[in-house]
Amino acid sequence: MSNRTSLASLNWLHTIALVMLPLGALMILPWIHAHRATIWFMLGYGYLRGFAITAGYHRLWAHRAYTARTPLKLALAILGAGAAQDSIKKWCRDHRAHHRYVDTDKDPYNIQKGFFYAHMGWILFEEGHGVQTTGRVDISDLKSDPIVQWQSRNHLFLALLVGYVAPTVICGLCFEDFLGGFVFAGCLGTALQQQVAFCVNSVAHWAGTQPYGAGKTPRDHVLTGILTLGEGYHNFHHEFPIDYRNGVRWHDFDPTKWVIWICYQIGLVTNLRRFPQNEIEKGRLQQRRAKLDKEYETVDWGVPLAELPVMKWEEYKQQARTGCNLIVIGAAVHDVSAFVTEHPGGPAMITGAIGKDATEMFGGGMYRHSNAASNLLHRMRIARIEKKVNLASGED
Repeated sequence: MSNRTSLASLNWLHTIALVMLPLGALMILPWIHAHRATIWFMLGYGYLRGFAITAGYHRLWAHRAYTARTPLKLALAILGAGAAQDSIKKWCRDHRAHHRYVDTDKDPYNIQKGFFYAHMGWILFEEGHGVQTTGRVDISDLKSDPIVQWQSRNHLFLALLVGYVAPTVICGLCFEDFLGGFVFAGCLGTALQQQVAFCVNSVAHWAGTQPYGAGKTPRDHVLTGILTLGEGYHNFHHEFPIDYRNGVRWHDFDPTKWVIWICYQIGLVTNLRRFPQNEIEKGRLQQRRAKLDKEYETVDWGVPLAELPVMKWEEYKQQARTGCNLIVIGAAVHDVSAFVTEHPGGPAMITGAIGKDATEMFGGGMYRHSNAASNLLHRMRIARIEKKVNLASGED
């Protein structure tokens, strides 16, 4: 994207809210006394607005992972507006497109276009951004939700009121710190909460592991989970988006699922949705197996039996009589020349089996060899024996 194109596509309203306002607040910090109560309020109020995004915008409205009573929905809608991340309808529309078209040009915050683009560039530079470039999704449920529609109509007013005016007034009345309330709890608190939320679109597609599904960029990382109130278990979420949990294991740090579960216990939430545990385990095991398969390919297991040349029993006996250190174990001929003097049981044991079928001896007739011995033996295979008769007696 050229500088000229960037300036032409710059969304000035978003730039003022996301960049200029926080930078202005940072510039005047040296002249503002930081009241401890105001700082604590900034953090607490930031968490409330964060939960409104994670539990409300994301898991309730975007993915319908549970059903909420009207008082809770209204609180989430109002606080969510105060996070200044657009309306429920717009946010969820983009997020559903992200899930449906992830890592493609129809993904509104496609990580393939760069870390900054996925983090916030897609919000600041909107050239071509819209229905034409972002994949189409169904939002009929959002259009029929009266709270979503009400919030959409009044979003800008609510964003200013809840995001900036309310913290200013609360800090002013409670701590006699109107200016600190505006700068810290309003401008910086809102900016901090936004940047944390944006990490789900950038960091969670860049750093971490993929324990449930590969082929796409979403990843799980405990630090991202801590930073984003549990949203950092993103690989799980993209595989099982209807689940109200992101950190599915009991020890995963996912405070959003805990808040939803508490609301369920007190009757504010119903219809908690969980993906079947059996299918979750399938995904986990499939990924572990794929990882093991890759590791398996890095180890020398010897030539597969089916790929070995065929050797007749008579030929095997003849080569053994002419000084070749060959032993048959199973259906394979093994050249043990380099191992005769290394044999833990002494060279006599191994030389006594040359030219014979030592399958029974190897498997426990004289000594039941370990798995490591079997693996080592596989690397000594040079041929497979053609169908033979009465090998135990050495007759053919």
